[in-house]
Amino acid sequence: MSTALVILAAGQGTRMNSDLPKVLHEVAGAPLIVHAMKAGAALEPDRTVIVAGHGAEDVKKAALAHDDSVEIAIQSEQKGTAHAVAQAAPLLAGHTGDTIVLYGDTPFISTETLERMAKARARHDVVVLGFNAADPARYGRLVMNGESLERIVEFKDADEAIRAITLCNSGVIAAQTATLFKLIDAVGNDNASGEYYLTDIVGLAQAQGLSATAILCDEAETLGINSRSELALAEAAFQARARAAALEDGVTLIAPDTVHFAHDTVIGRDTLIEQNVVFRPGVTIESGARIRAFSHLEGCHVSRGAVVGPYARLRPGAELAEDTRIGNFVEIKNAIIDEGAKVNHLSYIGDAHLGAASNVGAGTITCNYDGVMKHHTEIGRNVFIGSNTMLVAPVTIGDDAMTGSGSVITRDVPEGALALARSAQVDKPGMARKMFEILKAKKAKRDKGAE
Repeated sequence: MSTALVILAAGQGTRMNSDLPKVLHEVAGAPLIVHAMKAGAALEPDRTVIVAGHGAEDVKKAALAHDDSVEIAIQSEQKGTAHAVAQAAPLLAGHTGDTIVLYGDTPFISTETLERMAKARARHDVVVLGFNAADPARYGRLVMNGESLERIVEFKDADEAIRAITLCNSGVIAAQTATLFKLIDAVGNDNASGEYYLTDIVGLAQAQGLSATAILCDEAETLGINSRSELALAEAAFQARARAAALEDGVTLIAPDTVHFAHDTVIGRDTLIEQNVVFRPGVTIESGARIRAFSHLEGCHVSRGAVVGPYARLRPGAELAEDTRIGNFVEIKNAIIDEGAKVNHLSYIGDAHLGAASNVGAGTITCNYDGVMKHHTEIGRNVFIGSNTMLVAPVTIGDDAMTGSGSVITRDVPEGALALARSAQVDKPGMARKMFEILKAKKAKRDKGAE
């Protein structure tokens, strides 16, 4: 059966105290809305509708950047969750499968949980996701009668007996699409908040002779983000799970609590990650690599046997082949480093190609930017770049060539050639002593005047 997702993302999130829409705040390098989309994508939906409101254009841009097939509905007035879902009805008219309602600020619903909800739909008309809360607080309560979910009562409308129930509502609901919108059409707003509650469809379903049930999940999956402190808790929860998964998959973490993963980090087995390493989005590390301490990686690919760091930075477009060496205080950006090549310390290699087995000395810079445009540097195989070489792009260094230390290379270097491009040294006998005497006299005069 086909599945549609409706992801509610219209709220402002006033407790975030932010100009940014709540669902665009990030966990593990991705907006909350992207986490919700990734969770729902496991069901292979044929339609995904994002219901946006506050900051709709920014929410739309973020959603489409992750999946350009999503559709956007607008909730121009905030009248409750049922009203929000109703905005998706025109887009899903004629959809014959199921619809699952998710929330853009609830990033951790698991694939397994959504699959259990989908299976439960074969036996019940409406399926709600619930959880047993350690502290039910102000959650809506699920009123069960055996397997049957009789109704959902919002905290504001609950009496003391209902509030004593610890089985709580996550807000996630699944139903056949036409049934869902038919029930939503019957929802009223006669409640303490004057809003149209999506939760009311359970009672309406029962009144129409339809069946409803609840599927339970761990409370951690239902964590909603409404404040900066909850955002920090969500980040910590994600990192704890990511570290545990990496260890389980055969990755060695020297100091797990100091390693920070992105939502899409991929690391092969037998890779060793030292302490205080940060992975931003778009990183793939093949098996058997070593990422040394205090390194920062983003948008890059590191092959088997490569060593990165300590204190290295790999920026988007960095491609390291097998057995490469990127050392301390080296930055690589939009550059391909071929097999066995080394950039061991204090260098910047950007918009470049470094050939196999080449060695770049300390202090080397590819001068790739002229103030308007970026230019490419091509370095061949078995090249030795002397320390403190400036490679002024566009420039090509041929195979087996060499540059002398301190050179400023502005022209192509032929294969096998030694390029020297530095001013001739001039020695002035006795001048150093004279300069020191002059400078010391100036300093003494200045110090006396300051007394």
